[in-house]
Amino acid sequence: MISMNDIREMDQEQMEATLKECYQQLFRLKVKAQTDRLDQPSELSRNRKLVAQIKTVQSQRRIAEAKATAEKAAAAAPAAAETETAEATAEA
Repeated sequence: MISMNDIREMDQEQMEATLKECYQQLFRLKVKAQTDRLDQPSELSRNRKLVAQIKTVQSQRRIAEAKATAEKAAAAAPAAAETETAEATAEA
């Protein structure tokens, strides 16, 4: 089982590959559960939990990235306004 720290240390490509693999494994487990008996029924819930953890970390990264982008834009906006004001006073 992969821990949350391991997931957080993964880069985006590794996370995508792990997520894809988890979805495939989850599909196989669901099919086997319907057609046969699972050796370890807890594997279904562990796989679903892993998918949720990966998606949570991806979401956290997207939010952090959006926040950083918004902060950069907010920091750039006053600088641009100061430049426009300085240009306007220089022309007058």
